[in-house]
Amino acid sequence: MNKLYPDAAAALDGLLRDGLTIACGGFGLCGIPERLLDAVRDSGVKDLTFASNNAGIDNEGIGKLLRTRQVRKMIASYVGENKEFERQYLAGELEVEFCPQGTLAERMRAGGAGIPGFYTKTGVGTLVAEGKEAKTFDGRNGPEEFILERGIFADLSLVKAWKADASGNCVFRKTARNFNQPAATCGQVCVVEVEEIVPTGSLDPDAIHLPGVYVQRLIVGAPYDKKIEFRMTRTREAA
Repeated sequence: MNKLYPDAAAALDGLLRDGLTIACGGFGLCGIPERLLDAVRDSGVKDLTFASNNAGIDNEGIGKLLRTRQVRKMIASYVGENKEFERQYLAGELEVEFCPQGTLAERMRAGGAGIPGFYTKTGVGTLVAEGKEAKTFDGRNGPEEFILERGIFADLSLVKAWKADASGNCVFRKTARNFNQPAATCGQVCVVEVEEIVPTGSLDPDAIHLPGVYVQRLIVGAPYDKKIEFRMTRTREAA
């Protein structure tokens, strides 16, 4: 089975439709599948639900699709660095389901493992718990309350990796792994963009972060421009 496609548009051909739920890797601008997100934007599909830690920043990552009003709902942990995300949410133009970061990662992992739900203490007694089933279990300190969180089952996963072989075995680079690994597992179809394709068998099996069984399609997205989320400068002191 040939998993390698010539570009992002070809890799997404036949997969996109209005109303999709998409699990997307990345954290800020780190490890985002930018070529694939550009292709989703260019396709014109709308009413999308994205499960992702955040939405990139204005005009980068999922932020581009917010600008074109193709996103109906975000399942996310963080809003702060994307002004358009914030504006649409406060104006009631975008549905947002806030989810603690660890819970979001576990919801993706649970979906990938076929687990429909799990109980966690995170969010108990806060707005996060509103409308969710609560139960008491024996915890570390005796009986404790836990809330039920649902696993995420996405239609499509979009992921950015560092290296992959032709079979789809992937390696992430340092913190760029972030949400990419759990996001990859919870979609019915997983499309990965990588910086480099290496010969099959050249990756150390112990170093593979995402086995190829989870990956249906691959593209090479390189070369990339290193984008800076925050540019911090200081005035040079006089000599």
